[in-house]
Amino acid sequence: MSEGSACACAQAQLVTPREDAADTCAIIVAGGSGERFGDPRGKQFVELGGLPIAAWSILAFSEAPSVAQIVVVCSEKRVREMRHDVLDRLELCHEVALAPAGVTRQDSVFSGLMASRDDLPLVAIHDAARPLIEVETIENCLAAVRGQKGVDGAICASRSTDTLKVVDESGRIVGTPDRTQYWCAMTPQVFLRSKILRAHEMALLQGFEGTDDASLVEHAGGTVRVVESPRDNIKITVPEDLAIAEATLRARLGTA
Repeated sequence: MSEGSACACAQAQLVTPREDAADTCAIIVAGGSGERFGDPRGKQFVELGGLPIAAWSILAFSEAPSVAQIVVVCSEKRVREMRHDVLDRLELCHEVALAPAGVTRQDSVFSGLMASRDDLPLVAIHDAARPLIEVETIENCLAAVRGQKGVDGAICASRSTDTLKVVDESGRIVGTPDRTQYWCAMTPQVFLRSKILRAHEMALLQGFEGTDDASLVEHAGGTVRVVESPRDNIKITVPEDLAIAEATLRARLGTA
């Protein structure tokens, strides 16, 4: 697929945001170092379907009617690349603010939260390395939190389909848990802004390191729901993941 055709397809999907429904800041975390992927710039700048990987997530959230602000968190050393190689190539419904990445992903998300508008009650936190996210999935996750009494957040997730094993340090299997209780967490993860901000501040004070944003809210005593989401919302971590994402994207755009 040529770069021009990919951009044309992406831009054709853009919609005019509904201001009356826009209550969300999307925080897109794109501060990875690219060690596991093997690209020194970070995998977010690797081309996928004619655009950098990070561009596809930004486009999806720009199209989402509920989104009023987009904050991209990236390394301070990569601000020029993010502006020139990613943002300047896109036609977006919203201006994009940039926030500096931290040492850890948790630090980076907190930086994004600090750059988010305090008049927007919801935040949707998404990894730029999940470029196949779709608008419908974003809106479904937001709907699971918006106006739901007693719910502080919701995450996209898929049911575990593999048999799981508990293994000790010697490599010996010591248990086979019931997989029906296990889900594979994804992003976006959506929260009431006040709750996720409080959870991050509490984690900072206590020195708690979570494995995702939901774990911080859980640690703070909050309630987080699961929203079953498409399994093709994969995270690109190693080079072979890129081939899967490319095939999925080509099928969506009708160029397979």
